[in-house]
Amino acid sequence: MTVKSDDPNIEPVELAEPLRRAIGERYLTYALSTIMHRALPDVRDGLKPVHRRILYAMRELRLSSTGGFRKSAKISGDVMGNYHPHGDGAIYDAMARLAQEFNVRYPLVDGQGNFGNIDGDNPAASRYTEARLTAVAEALLDGLDENAVDFRPNYDGTLEEPIVLPAALPNLLANGSSGIAVGMATNIPPHNIGELCDACIHLAKAKNSDLVRDDTLIEMVPGPDFPTGGTIIETPEVIAEAYRTGRGGFRVRARWVVEDLGRGQWQVVVTEIPYQVQKSKLIEKLAETIQTKKVPILADVRDESADDIRIVLEPRSRNIDPEVLMGMLYRNSDLETRFSLNMNVLIDGVTPKVCSLKEVLRAFLAHRRDVLLRRSRHRLDKIDHRLEVLEGFIVAFLNLDRVIDIIRYDDDPKAALMREDWSKDHVRATSEKDYVAPAPGEGELSEVQVDAILNMRLRSLRRLEEIELRREFDELTHERADLEDLLADEGRQWSTIADQLRSVKKQFGDARRTTFGEAIEVEDVPLEALIEREPITVVCSQMGWIRAMKGHLSPDQDIKFKDGDGPRHMFHAETTDRILLFGANGRFYTLSAASLPGGRGMGEPVRLMVDLPNEAGIVALFVHRPGAKRLVVSDAGDGFVVPEDEVVAQTRAGRQVLNVKGDVKARVCRPVDGDHVASVGENRKLLVFPVSELPEMGRGKGVRLQKFKDGGLSDARTFTLADGLSWLDPAGRTRTVTELEEWVGARAAAGRMAPRGFPQDNRFT
Repeated sequence: MTVKSDDPNIEPVELAEPLRRAIGERYLTYALSTIMHRALPDVRDGLKPVHRRILYAMRELRLSSTGGFRKSAKISGDVMGNYHPHGDGAIYDAMARLAQEFNVRYPLVDGQGNFGNIDGDNPAASRYTEARLTAVAEALLDGLDENAVDFRPNYDGTLEEPIVLPAALPNLLANGSSGIAVGMATNIPPHNIGELCDACIHLAKAKNSDLVRDDTLIEMVPGPDFPTGGTIIETPEVIAEAYRTGRGGFRVRARWVVEDLGRGQWQVVVTEIPYQVQKSKLIEKLAETIQTKKVPILADVRDESADDIRIVLEPRSRNIDPEVLMGMLYRNSDLETRFSLNMNVLIDGVTPKVCSLKEVLRAFLAHRRDVLLRRSRHRLDKIDHRLEVLEGFIVAFLNLDRVIDIIRYDDDPKAALMREDWSKDHVRATSEKDYVAPAPGEGELSEVQVDAILNMRLRSLRRLEEIELRREFDELTHERADLEDLLADEGRQWSTIADQLRSVKKQFGDARRTTFGEAIEVEDVPLEALIEREPITVVCSQMGWIRAMKGHLSPDQDIKFKDGDGPRHMFHAETTDRILLFGANGRFYTLSAASLPGGRGMGEPVRLMVDLPNEAGIVALFVHRPGAKRLVVSDAGDGFVVPEDEVVAQTRAGRQVLNVKGDVKARVCRPVDGDHVASVGENRKLLVFPVSELPEMGRGKGVRLQKFKDGGLSDARTFTLADGLSWLDPAGRTRTVTELEEWVGARAAAGRMAPRGFPQDNRFT
């Protein structure tokens, strides 16, 4: 079956296997178009087509670095209409990036207005901003009028555009590039122009560049130089291997200083952040590490940036080592990033290849030599044309009267001037010397010379002009000889290229912004080791609002609560303690005593600190004691003994310990302190049995403590049988019963009615 169309431009395609082949061929065409014309930069000028067209369009608009600005909308419109038939939004975004000093090491566009910032804010609309070229961009464009590169028709054939720019500097490495093509990608960091020029000069001066060692070039270009500064902490061996192979990576850290606040207080100020990190997102990430307690030794983060970067980090304690604080932040935030190197570029604008540092520099130098030769030949042609014109002028001055007669009286002065033999009778001697002008063949003037004579102004017919023409003739003759020597001598060509690179370094070279350092790895320090040990009183209300009040308060201390709320849990602790919360859902949650809100207010809901469901109440809240054990029981009467060390949770979600299902809820969580267990049901029956009959588990449903005909378990506790069982009577007095033989039985028995005077709520406390 064949799919046909009435459109003559649509090629009929056979279905089945030929269709698959046709789709494959078209996808390959799309892939090649993406690779060559969109995603990968040219190794010669370091630009993608859209960037090259932007710069060329701005040049055509005469937006020089010393001239005026033009609306960005006008620029993007010209680029889209003349050279790049894609969305003006994409063109404007590409142009705006060339003007961002935090993205481009040596900006190619000088922007006026809001072109975005390091926080990640987008540029203003193109109708609000203006732009012009920078001096660096002009250096890339220098030579376009001198046949330095080839041109090709634009997309509709009405204009021409350069295939590549002359590029007086190694822009590919100076500004870097990134892109994702089909099946391949590129990611090249920016470098320092001065270092790149030194490496290029070294290569240009070498008689055989193949013999230049990679290590020598890497000594001159030790690593990337990011516009945002920072510190590269990769080892020299890793960097050298990346430059030798064209693949690798660099770890970059923020630059920071410690500010002394007096009285032993200090703070860390981050002054430079890694390349391509948005400051606003970095602040959010740092704030998240505080909230989630990933870096518990960080107390606060503030953004005090203006034109420069100033991020203030406050430690939780002055006893913390700044290196320890920053080491933990490096692992948990974008204060340390890794820039991947993949120098995949287009060789000669056609072939994608992953190149080493040496190969990229050699390709740039080969392009510069080609540009030098083409510009020299173009200049040679211009000189030859000018010398031809000057010869005609000199002949005219030496035979001025005859020329005037011919122009004045001849009907066709152009033909007469071309027929005249100027080598015999009309040569005039000057007072300086006898001069016979060289004339083209048989003493005749060429058409070019005659046209120039006929177009000459009358005021040029003076003695001074004749002297000036002879001086210009001599200078051009000397320049022509010099250019011929240059074209014939390869060593002189490389010397000229080296001189040009020295001029580029002098004009654009600047100090390195990114430095090198050593990665000092520090281990995470537990919060307890960094917090000052101070006594506190933990208070949790009936509605679950928790706070930590300074000092150990007495139980009868007057504490304020919200209207309709009252006290529930109150106990003494220290700031280095961990607080365990046991919920009715059978999960244990862990809180840091140092992170609890202060006692000046009413505190904060504990459910904001841990993921305790709203329907699950707080069964117990207590200080974690390493090595201690807890009795956990559900209201169905099932339970076991669990070590406290096994219930400590590391996340907000807590740790499931007592499994409960349906309407069953956790009811008891008491310390194991004694040799017997006393359990009482809602039916007021009491049972006492040895603790040894309960299993010790880390998680599970447990075993039955007491059998109930109706209802469930009301309370349970452990005690020492010899000391008796105690409880609080309604008057708040402690009552102890030592004769418990009639209640002692086997685990899971029904038990007997509680002694007279047992609390009506069936609870021991």
